[in-house]
Amino acid sequence: MNKEQRLKELTDMQYYVTQENGTEPPFRNEYDKHFEEGIYVDIVSGKPLFSSFDKFDSGCGWPAFAKPIEQKEVTEHFDTSHGMRRVEVRSSEADSHLGHVFPDGPSERGGLRYCINSAALRFVPKEDLEKDGYVEYLSLFK
Repeated sequence: MNKEQRLKELTDMQYYVTQENGTEPPFRNEYDKHFEEGIYVDIVSGKPLFSSFDKFDSGCGWPAFAKPIEQKEVTEHFDTSHGMRRVEVRSSEADSHLGHVFPDGPSERGGLRYCINSAALRFVPKEDLEKDGYVEYLSLFK
């Protein structure tokens, strides 16, 4: 399935977040308080982005991660929208808007907080990694 076809399958919120640089409501999203073992992939491309191993509760209202699984799968861009100075995070392959990264994460985890919209992600539980084509990521949980 190509990108145009995948975009047609997105919900209104998923499209707004990933394609229009939107932000979903804090505390009222699918993965803020979700801590099951598995990986989070880009809702558009399916590329693995974050692991539950690196997820933490930051209290910000959105899923927070200490780092991406592979840095090459995300790009960072200076963002001055909404009168703020921050760093936007996008997926490398699909160029989906994911959220922002801040330097206020737990120091013992590297000091970064990737604040990511749930609407930009699809969760793949650990037990489904092989079935869904992500077998190489099982090693993250051993």
